[in-house]
Amino acid sequence: MSTVGSTEGAAIAVIGIHGHGASHVRNALIRGRLVAVIDPRPPAEGSPAELAGTAWYADLDTFLAAGVSVDVAILCTPLPTHAPMTTALLRAGIDVLLEKPPTTTMAEFTDLLAVEAETGRICQVGFQSLGSAALAAVTDIVARGEIGEVSHIGVAGTWVRATSYFRRAPWAGKRMLGGRPVVDGVTTNPLAHATATALRLANARRVEDVVDIDLELYRANDIEADDTSSLVLRSTTGPTIAGALTLCAPVNTDPWVAVYGSAGVVRLFYTRDEVSLEIAGREPVLTTYERVDLLGNLLATRAGEAELINPLADNGAFMAVMEAVRLAPDPRPIEASLVTWEPVAGADPADVHPVVSGVTEAVHRVAASGTGFRAVAAPWL
Repeated sequence: MSTVGSTEGAAIAVIGIHGHGASHVRNALIRGRLVAVIDPRPPAEGSPAELAGTAWYADLDTFLAAGVSVDVAILCTPLPTHAPMTTALLRAGIDVLLEKPPTTTMAEFTDLLAVEAETGRICQVGFQSLGSAALAAVTDIVARGEIGEVSHIGVAGTWVRATSYFRRAPWAGKRMLGGRPVVDGVTTNPLAHATATALRLANARRVEDVVDIDLELYRANDIEADDTSSLVLRSTTGPTIAGALTLCAPVNTDPWVAVYGSAGVVRLFYTRDEVSLEIAGREPVLTTYERVDLLGNLLATRAGEAELINPLADNGAFMAVMEAVRLAPDPRPIEASLVTWEPVAGADPADVHPVVSGVTEAVHRVAASGTGFRAVAAPWL
C-alpha cells in the first residue's frame, strides 16, 4: 500500500482525530495529503478534517478493507490499542508515526519489533521532544567539560491536572482495563516525555541498556495509577537518572531535565527547547534551539533524505520503565490530611485539582540529589 519516494504529496491517514489527535490532523494537512481519518466519531463540524473533505472511516478494519492508498498513518488512539493497530498497519504496508507510549507491555513491544522487521516498514515513536536540537547542545556542553565531572541526570515535572483529566476517557488513570494493561501513570504517559528525554541524554535506548530501576509510586487522586512518583534508574550507557514527577502541584510549571556536574548544571526545558547553562558565580545563559517535526522526519526518512530520529527499537529503555511500573505494586495513597483540593479557574466548581503538601520541594530535591522520595524525606512518607 505504501511506496518510498518524495516527501511532497505523501498520502497520510490519521487514526484518532479528537483531542490531541486534532493536532496530528492539522500537521498532516501541512506535511502531505490527508486522505483519510479513522475514528468512531466523525470529524466535528468546522474541524480541519471536515473542512478538507477527507474520507472518514469509523474503524481501522473498515479503512484497511477499503484499500485506500496510504504512505503513512499517524496513530493517536487509547494506549491498549497501540500494539494491535500498529501491527495491522505495518502488515498492510503502511509506515507509522506511533504516539507514545509505544505499547503497554514489554511482550507487546518485542512482538511489534518483530513485525517491523518482518514487514520492512518504518515505525517512529512520537516523543516529539527528541526532535529538538537542544539535546545535542546539552550533550556537547557536557562533552566539553563546561559543567565539570557529571554526577547524575535529574528530572523534575510539576503539573496541575484536575479531576476531569481522569474522566476524559475510560482508560485514563487506569492500570488495567477490561483485562488489558493500560499503565497510565505520570511517569509513563502524562509526563512520559520527561522520562524519554532523560533516557536519551543518558544514551539509554535499548532494553539491555537499563541495569535497574527503583520506583516509588504514589497517588493523591482516586485512581488506580500513580500521579506522584520518583524513579532512580541506572544504565550501562550514562549517568544515573533520578526523576520526580507529579500531577498534584500547586501551580503548573514547565518540566525539565538537567545534567548535574561538579562545576554547574545544564538544564533542558524540553517543552520550550531551551537550555540553561548554570555555572557557579555566573549569570545563567539561556539558549533556544530548533526542533525537527517527527512526521516530517519520517517522510524525509522514507525519501532517503534523513535518518529516523526515534525508531521503535530506540524505545526499549523507555519500555523497561513502562514494564517496571506495570509490574510494581499498586501506588500508595497519600494521606488525605496532606492533600488540599483547589478549584480550577474558569471551570465547573465541581472540577478541582489536588495539591500535595510539599510536593514541589520534594520533586526538586529528588532531581538535585540523585535519589528518590524516601531519601529526601518527602512529607507523605
